[in-house]
Amino acid sequence: MKEIKQNSLRAWVLAARPKTLTAALIPVLLGSALAFSDGCFQEIPALLCAFFACFMQIAANFINDLFDFRKGSDREDRLGPERACAQGWITPSAMKTGIGLTLLIASLTGLSLLFYLWGKLPHGGWELILLGVLCILFAFLYTTYLSYRGWGDLLVLIFFGFVPVGGTYYVQSGTLNADVVVLSIVCGLVVDTLLILNNYRDREQDARSGKRTLVVRFGEKFGSQLYLGCGILAVLLCLWFLYTGRLTLLEFIWAPCVYFYLHALTWRKMVAIHSGKKLNSILGETSRNMLFMGLLLSVALCQ
Repeated sequence: MKEIKQNSLRAWVLAARPKTLTAALIPVLLGSALAFSDGCFQEIPALLCAFFACFMQIAANFINDLFDFRKGSDREDRLGPERACAQGWITPSAMKTGIGLTLLIASLTGLSLLFYLWGKLPHGGWELILLGVLCILFAFLYTTYLSYRGWGDLLVLIFFGFVPVGGTYYVQSGTLNADVVVLSIVCGLVVDTLLILNNYRDREQDARSGKRTLVVRFGEKFGSQLYLGCGILAVLLCLWFLYTGRLTLLEFIWAPCVYFYLHALTWRKMVAIHSGKKLNSILGETSRNMLFMGLLLSVALCQ
């Protein structure tokens, strides 16, 4: 890689991890697709939700970069992509400033949404303040405490499922329903495959660092089965939308079923590779599968 100047624009772009923004945007897309299907889609709240999700994701990435560096988790034996603080691309003091700025932008975006919707929601808008505070709080708690104790997968289900899918739908419709709950779980499970793969790849390094992920706790075989199982459960839950008439049989086949076919192929490659940096190629395939599911399921729900 070409030498990266410390605290340069390129360094900040790499630290932001632009590829992870897909995981932030897909829940907003799915929540908006469901709102569109129900005839309550609103462009401005949907757009503000997307901006908030992106800046919160970037802030979480910065927090992860800084605190993992401080804990010594990003060592020379790291298998995943290089991290900015560990590589010296961004100084810890500059990263603190970056965290503050991205959280400020996210908060201002959230306040803009609050101002736009104030008085229009069942609880006036106070519920959005609580939700925003929880997002910021758990962005710190994830890296500093919870991910080291095996709570990462549950947090993904909540903050890449229930919160963004449900929140996006709620600010447009002012209500929640069973379809939102099911779609939130589907989205959370699909996004969680990314975390599971990271933990599967890093299981030996995490064990040495004292990071007790589910894969570290229960072993490599459990990790591979959990990866596959999340995809299976996500597809099975989509049968709900077939039952309620939101998906036709053909739409169920070309969205959830095709996703599972791709997911199963990726799982087989993951198990065959088993360990090492070659698993980073599976990370790319997992992201592709997730994007495929998010886009096609959104299109199908909008029909």
